[in-house]
Amino acid sequence: MTSGPKAAAGRARRLARVALACGALALLAVLAMVGLRGAWVLLVALAGLAAAAAGAWWTVARRGLVRVLGGALVLVAVGSVLTFFVSSGLWVPACSALLLWGTALVCADRALRLTRPVADLLVRVSPRPKRAVLIMNPRSGGGKVGRFDLVARAEALGAEVIVLDTGTTQDVAAIARRAVADGADLLGVAGGDGTQALVAGVAAEHDLPFLVVCAGTRNHFAMDLGLDRTDPARCLDALVHGVELRVDLGTVAGRAFVNTVSFGAYAEIVQSPAYRDAKAGTALDALPELLAGESGALITADADGVRLTEPQALLISNNPYDTRDRLGAGRRPRLDTGQLGVLGIRLQNAAQAAAVALGGQSAGLTELTARDVVVTSAEPEIPVAVDGESLVLPVPVRCGLRPGALRVRVPRDRPGSVPTGLLRNWRRLGALAR
Repeated sequence: MTSGPKAAAGRARRLARVALACGALALLAVLAMVGLRGAWVLLVALAGLAAAAAGAWWTVARRGLVRVLGGALVLVAVGSVLTFFVSSGLWVPACSALLLWGTALVCADRALRLTRPVADLLVRVSPRPKRAVLIMNPRSGGGKVGRFDLVARAEALGAEVIVLDTGTTQDVAAIARRAVADGADLLGVAGGDGTQALVAGVAAEHDLPFLVVCAGTRNHFAMDLGLDRTDPARCLDALVHGVELRVDLGTVAGRAFVNTVSFGAYAEIVQSPAYRDAKAGTALDALPELLAGESGALITADADGVRLTEPQALLISNNPYDTRDRLGAGRRPRLDTGQLGVLGIRLQNAAQAAAVALGGQSAGLTELTARDVVVTSAEPEIPVAVDGESLVLPVPVRCGLRPGALRVRVPRDRPGSVPTGLLRNWRRLGALAR
């Protein structure tokens, strides 16, 4: 082993020990509270969370006096729980338990990522590209292209860079196809997931390697590939010292997507011209009618024969997200399962909202996987958000998956890579700590 892997293994071992120690201390703090005041201490905390969730539901789903009362309930519930812990002298162990548990999760996540298995995705060594073409959006991510000097760095590594003109509307897919016609043997994008998807579709169409430079705001696709989102310039290492991964590529109405396709409330809200400048206000103004089915298109989805009737929100993802694991929440453990993730939400009352907030089973949530999802509506067209891009598509809208269709070129060292199958395995942390 080189000094780099040795150092990483040492950091992972220390982080695993810290995670286990903090987790054990958090448990002891909870047991101390139970010992001092009994098990009803936990019931008070859960009741406060349930009341706050119910108040939050009334705040977003109702108008007028009920919305005001819902907001007041959130404040009263949170304030009452805090007052209880302070007056009973339990605020120190309660805060300690929360802080210790949060530290345990952060350290455990980092330790597992530092010791990712080699075969989390099929890695193939490929030759260095002779004519790499990178398309860069200078406005993406608040100007990360300029802030990290990505144009000069890419050109220094031999890549041809096309900087988008943000003053006009440009067809990014057409630009990528022209680059292929001119002899490009690799296509790459410095931008958000929406731009990534457009060029990824062209790369898959011509079976060319695709390079992700995480210069967007969130870049979920880059995160699930294990790329370092804090330093987009590190993605350029793949031009010289890179390997290839074969991952799946989602399709919606014939258009590629790398992350998610949203239908229902979110897709309706982002259609508003006011959403960009006032996201919270626009959402609160639209949600009561959307959740009640009084505005927006009512949709129905068929996921491999499973029918979802009039969900308020429907999320289709390119491979399923791990929604159960607190270490991996908001991530996809794999990008090569050949399955779409399907999450349907239909909350009809505050009790269902509280159940969701408490992490329990709720009739308002439907979670499954499928190879094919067809969304229909009585309306001829429905709003759809594709990787954050707002579109209007004719029904029926078909979502599918092309297994292994995308060749992604990544750096050999991916510091953010997520370990497969280890997100819920605390025994792995124990072995690592030893």
